[in-house]
Amino acid sequence: MNFSLRLAVEKSKAVGMPKENIERAIKRGTGELKDGIQMEEALYEGFGPAGVAILIKVVTDNKNRAISDVKHILNEHGGNMGSAGSVQWMFQQWGIIVLKNEEMAKLGLRDEAELALIELGAEDIQNGEEGEIEVKTKVEHFQKLLLALKEKNIEIKDSGLKLIAKDLITVDEATEKKLNDLFGAFEENDDVEDYFTNAA
Repeated sequence: MNFSLRLAVEKSKAVGMPKENIERAIKRGTGELKDGIQMEEALYEGFGPAGVAILIKVVTDNKNRAISDVKHILNEHGGNMGSAGSVQWMFQQWGIIVLKNEEMAKLGLRDEAELALIELGAEDIQNGEEGEIEVKTKVEHFQKLLLALKEKNIEIKDSGLKLIAKDLITVDEATEKKLNDLFGAFEENDDVEDYFTNAA
């Protein structure tokens, strides 16, 4: 019933996480385990160096700690927290599906494959890293497209809902270095699950 949860479970299975660990994580997240820990999701808005817009998604058992950490990381790297609505309007949520080139080939030649994906609901198809194909679709078509690809026995390397900036801004080399340090700090934080930026 919970689409986001199903995506998380599928990703966990894909990396070989044992079924018992997945079930325990679900129970911990819903507060069913006796340890009483309940995980919550939150989206914080902020600005990095040079006013770059950033959305920070956290999954935490302690929102007070999470927001304090996010504020500290932003301040330490030349940024600051934004008020509710100050950044989110610059982004749009999309479904992203990553396929390997050889899986894409199962749909036919490149032009045929792209046409088949568009007919299934794809909005944009781009070459990704390491010979991968990134397919972008509207949120309302995301689940349908995923199921259609699985029915065609096409292996999906990665998938999920992502917030993508409507307009990207170019930053100079010094700002890019500061941003990389900032994003590195987010990646090291246990509560931060993902972050999104309008920096090109």
